[in-house]
Amino acid sequence: MKPALLEVMRMNRICRMVLATCLGSFILVIFYFQSMLHPVMRRNPFGVDICCRKGSRSPLQELYNPTQRSLERVSPPWLELSNTAVLHQMRRDQVTDTCRANSAMSRKRRVLTPNDLKHLVVDEDHELIYCYVPKVACTNWKRLMMVLTGRGKYSDPMEIPANEAHVSANLKTLNQYSIPEINHRLKSYMKFLFVREPFERLVSAYRNKFTQKYNTSFHKRYGTKIIKRQRKNATQEALRKGDDVKFEEFVAYLIDPHTQREEPFNEHWQTVYSLCHPCHIHYDLVGKYETLEEDSNYVLQLAGVGSYLKFPTYAKSTRTTDEMTTEFFQNISSEHQTQLYEVYKLDFLMFNYSVPSYLKLE
Repeated sequence: MKPALLEVMRMNRICRMVLATCLGSFILVIFYFQSMLHPVMRRNPFGVDICCRKGSRSPLQELYNPTQRSLERVSPPWLELSNTAVLHQMRRDQVTDTCRANSAMSRKRRVLTPNDLKHLVVDEDHELIYCYVPKVACTNWKRLMMVLTGRGKYSDPMEIPANEAHVSANLKTLNQYSIPEINHRLKSYMKFLFVREPFERLVSAYRNKFTQKYNTSFHKRYGTKIIKRQRKNATQEALRKGDDVKFEEFVAYLIDPHTQREEPFNEHWQTVYSLCHPCHIHYDLVGKYETLEEDSNYVLQLAGVGSYLKFPTYAKSTRTTDEMTTEFFQNISSEHQTQLYEVYKLDFLMFNYSVPSYLKLE
């Protein structure tokens, strides 16, 4: 059984949604959007205000009102697409419900500034907005966005070097537009992001930034600071190089009240709700690392490019797994585990990740 279908079965609204699909009609979704200047407003995604590409339907229309052509792309068409529609509606509802239930925590800031939108990559030609989250396949998704926005300059995403994918000039982000242009695109374009189990993502960030010798910039900027603050009797070499940060020290740094007061978290370990602001911006699709290929190709299908562009897949032997994450948390005290969970609690709740079984919360 596919992981996506298992997730659908776990979600608490499955009965209502499955009933709707069994009746043979697709769900008409009325969604909510909160812009930077306007309060939450109800709008119809089939309305005339959606701006379409010439000669084709927008991804929003394909998502909320699939054509017969879309139904024919999958087999068995009706059942498969119904399951996918249910799954992504469930994920949208989970985000909305979590934002409402935790409004005091999730909406500390009522207004977003252009600087808050620097992670939202815009594709004008296909009317897409992608909020990238580091350590959640963002390198490959940036490569895909370069292919989509390159107007023929790129064809194979895996031919784009990883470092080139992270050059800011190669992609246009939403903060580069005027306020009216920002609002128009947030209303009219299909917005999506990809998420990952929060502690697995955190361990992945630690392994990449603090255990690899080539990441000297992170060692100098963060490693030296972490060692100075968290390690008693640190050697002068450790204080100078910052290249041997222990995971326990990294966790202690993250939960230290001084850390967030001094500067925001680095994007590699910042929470998803702080990077992408899902309580202020309505995301039409929430993809998951656990169903990465399936969710990614669904986005490409909606964008009308699925017939010739696929999400690049390859076996990465160094990928951080759940078992690996469990091992890293073995030496973290229950007190520090509890404090760290509080830091990432909204990400766990918002994206329907259960409390890890290895945690010893107080």
